[in-house]
Amino acid sequence: MSVSLDYDLERPIRTPDLSSPPLMTKRARWLVVLGFLLPGSAQVLAGNKRFGRFGLAVTFTALLLAVVAVLGLLFARATTLSILTNGIVLFVLQWLVLGLALMWLVFGIDTLRLTRLVTVKRSWRVPIAMLSVLLTLVPVAGAAWASSLIGTGRGVIGNIFVGAPAVKPIDGRYNILLLGTDAGSDREGIRPDSISLVSIDAKTGQSVIIGLPRELIEMPFPEESPMSALHPYGFGVAPNVISEWGGCYTTCYLNAVYTEVENFPETYSGLYPDAVSRGSSPGIEATKDAVQGATGLDPQFYVLLNMDAFSNIIDALGGVTVNVPERLPIGGGIDEYTGELVNVEGWIEPGEQHLDGWNAQWFARSRYGSENGDYDRMQRQRDLQAAILAQMNPANVLLRFQEIAAAGTQLVKTDIPESMLGRFVDLAGKARGHAPVNVELVPPAVDPEAPDYDVIYGLVAEGVAAASPQPEGAEQ
Repeated sequence: MSVSLDYDLERPIRTPDLSSPPLMTKRARWLVVLGFLLPGSAQVLAGNKRFGRFGLAVTFTALLLAVVAVLGLLFARATTLSILTNGIVLFVLQWLVLGLALMWLVFGIDTLRLTRLVTVKRSWRVPIAMLSVLLTLVPVAGAAWASSLIGTGRGVIGNIFVGAPAVKPIDGRYNILLLGTDAGSDREGIRPDSISLVSIDAKTGQSVIIGLPRELIEMPFPEESPMSALHPYGFGVAPNVISEWGGCYTTCYLNAVYTEVENFPETYSGLYPDAVSRGSSPGIEATKDAVQGATGLDPQFYVLLNMDAFSNIIDALGGVTVNVPERLPIGGGIDEYTGELVNVEGWIEPGEQHLDGWNAQWFARSRYGSENGDYDRMQRQRDLQAAILAQMNPANVLLRFQEIAAAGTQLVKTDIPESMLGRFVDLAGKARGHAPVNVELVPPAVDPEAPDYDVIYGLVAEGVAAASPQPEGAEQ
């Protein structure tokens, strides 16, 4: 009896003894598990072999591509990231993942058919059916979700980044101008509340962040800049295109260069004719030139952060944790007669705080109560930007990707080419191993209302040197 039973249990899966419930139960379990691990394998063993071979070919091709991608990220990270962030590649990948989901669904249903549940032990019929459905629907749902994420990511990349050729670093560094602005309807043009220039070593990711005060004046323009012919001795310095006594239509501050160029076409028309086609604007390009004249570093790209949209992305991240250096008022203003702070809606208390979007926005924008006024406000805005980046860990981003992506399209404008996105993602990963060097061009080192640009150039050069790879054998 036992010899006959052992013989039945060892018979091939394709031609089982349908009258043996123990054999059919064991066969059903194996088919379901094999069909989950290698879609197509159940069909090769017990169904249509041609159909099964097709499924196995697709499965092994997908596994091979996944292995190649992992190896690429390990040994050719920048190139692999550039490929994986390409819009066309993402479009193809999105539909391939959807195709895999559909294939998995079809093979899962067919595998359940091949188990011949009516021949399985009664006590195993429901568990095997439930297991088959679970091992079919969970991967299909996961693939559909992944395809949706890829589609969202492709849309974000297409909306934010421009289709332009890659740009080489200057003296081994990429220079990116960061502009933080409140784009409210009550504002005329763009006047950035925070202006920073980030210079990144193209090999190591080491960076220096140069903070420029928005009230900086008399910035010289590079000779090749079209602004140089209009303000040959510095922005607003006499004589210039405005008058022989100098001046500007605006405040002559660094943060007013954009408005100056954009809002007064009778004087500034025709400047930077290719700016819009490159994802920029004449005002942004003029601001780049002003920052280059002020620092000696050439900003190759800009990133405009709409501070008004920070609230959305912070809420999408589930809040952000910051260290509040002092008690900060929400709203309010200074009474012109008494000089006292009035009409305060609330307070952000000092210490480590986990803030929602609305409170975090006031942490960055509060104008009163700080000893150093706008300079402290500039620092808080940079602290908030750093805290948001820290909150964007992979698990949090994946969990809230749709909300973050939607907020991101409102938050960021840039002229960074899509073709360079992979390279910058790679540099961002490398940058985590280095503490950024901060150079703040504020008092007492720099007086924005009477700047000594030779001193500024020296401070910037020291910062760049500190954020550069040390020669072999040099003391750290």
